[in-house]
Amino acid sequence: MAAPAINKPQTAPAVQSLTMGKALNLGLRAAMEADPKVLVMGEDVGKLGGVFRITDGLQKDFGEHRVLDTPLAESGIIGAAVGLAVRGFRPVCEIQFDGFVFPGFDQIVSQVAKLHTRTQGRVKVPMVIRIPFGGGIGAVEHHSESPESYFAHTAGLKVVACSNAVDAYWMIQQAIRCDDPVLFFEPKRYYHSAAMKAEIDPAATPDPLFASRVVRTGTTATLVAYGPSVKVAMDAATAAEEDGHSLEVIDLRTLSPLDLGPVFESVRKTGRMVVVSESPSESSIGSELAARVQQECFYSLEAPVLRVHGFDVPYPPAKLEEHFLPDLDRVLDAVDRSLAW
Repeated sequence: MAAPAINKPQTAPAVQSLTMGKALNLGLRAAMEADPKVLVMGEDVGKLGGVFRITDGLQKDFGEHRVLDTPLAESGIIGAAVGLAVRGFRPVCEIQFDGFVFPGFDQIVSQVAKLHTRTQGRVKVPMVIRIPFGGGIGAVEHHSESPESYFAHTAGLKVVACSNAVDAYWMIQQAIRCDDPVLFFEPKRYYHSAAMKAEIDPAATPDPLFASRVVRTGTTATLVAYGPSVKVAMDAATAAEEDGHSLEVIDLRTLSPLDLGPVFESVRKTGRMVVVSESPSESSIGSELAARVQQECFYSLEAPVLRVHGFDVPYPPAKLEEHFLPDLDRVLDAVDRSLAW
């Protein structure tokens, strides 16, 4: 059966000021309009529009056959999506909260990541797994985690993390078009933050999906972050200006594959690097960054690479999370220690 025609707009789409949540919604909508094989599936994504309302209105506009409310079974959601992807669809799975991904972990690392290689390239698995991640919302147990390192460690998976509304809009569309499985991490604390609104121009040319980006130039030290930690790094760079320090900030955007060219170039210029991440530091993205920068930029470093992470403990109760998460003071302290080396 021939695919239904897509009605393309006759005039240029308008520029809108959107929150990250609205930008993701608009990006999903654009992907579904462009390709009838794109499906959205997950717990409460249909009638409710998702627990964070990211899929609000999609079922109404695209129908229950393309926006599917699933049972509360993450392994079932992922398993069904694998079958759909093999048959030529492009499923987008929503994991309601980061800590809920683990019931589907076996499916992701054993099937999603390996099927393309296992079939010697004959089978593609073009699916996206959206995961709201990180803290800052005062949630209960299992609702604030940073599991990205598990998946970045797994060969066969692509892993990305958006930090702002513009990237959210473009990266979700690029991830859906990718023929490889993509784990798409979204900083839940910024979904509906008015302070994080940005101008979304659907006619603009986006950065490539698997590319990091310098978001603030500087000469004193390099701050590398991703997801929710980018704002913390930017705030630290602004505060450091008062002490006469010029900090360069890099948004990694892609965690697997890592795009470290801009990081190496920056470190060779500044001689110092501080990694900022909400995840525990043990065997983390920050660990890999420290190792790779030491290997590639050894003769340019004026101080060891320092890391500001969440602590190596289970995520604490909501009343204690402000002590667990990297904040302005901890980042600035690391910068001071690096400069004093």
